[in-house]
Amino acid sequence: MTIRFEPDELAAVDARLEGASAIDVLRWTFDAFDDVVVACSFEDVVLAHLVHSLRPEAPVLFLDTGGHFPETLELVERVEREWGLRVERTTPPPAAAAWPCGTAECCEWRKVVPLTSALAGREAWVSAIKRVDAPTRASTPIVGWDAKFELVKVNPLATWNDDDIAAYLAMHDLPRHPLWEQGYTSIGCAATTLRPVEGGDRRSGRWAGTGKVECGIHQQ
Repeated sequence: MTIRFEPDELAAVDARLEGASAIDVLRWTFDAFDDVVVACSFEDVVLAHLVHSLRPEAPVLFLDTGGHFPETLELVERVEREWGLRVERTTPPPAAAAWPCGTAECCEWRKVVPLTSALAGREAWVSAIKRVDAPTRASTPIVGWDAKFELVKVNPLATWNDDDIAAYLAMHDLPRHPLWEQGYTSIGCAATTLRPVEGGDRRSGRWAGTGKVECGIHQQ
């Protein structure tokens, strides 16, 4: 049975879960909501593995923009095959054809619109974003109201850093994204992803030189 939350109640839950483990945050999420979407970019497989270990039957949503690196697609297919992970893929709508990856409205049509459709009528969604990813994400809550998509958003990895991710992957002998070994620190679509610029944060190679810092999914 889904639990309904008022804004102050969500704030209290967020405060209570601030020090909780990611798996306990996910347990709370699946207990509180009947209809949850777990979205994963597969920059790493930590969130997918946590969800699969807790709920093997739970699907994981992958936004297939049509512009991902081959290495990302291969990683998705690998865990799908080896773990039996249920991966649900979105595809861009026909209007996206006018906006190839790297053009002005590519993220809107290839990420935001498909995710909006996937979240319509749902109660909560789970993302893998972390506070260390970029200054724009520094105040990411564990649990909060997503005004953009009008549902509860849960970020069980919000407090994790790069060392936490690396330790989890090593502990569970999980595959690393191949592009990490080539110096990439944030991985999106091939046309808009470079290695980080000198002196920049981990996401400085995303949309480099454009002034853009987010695709729109995590912007309110």
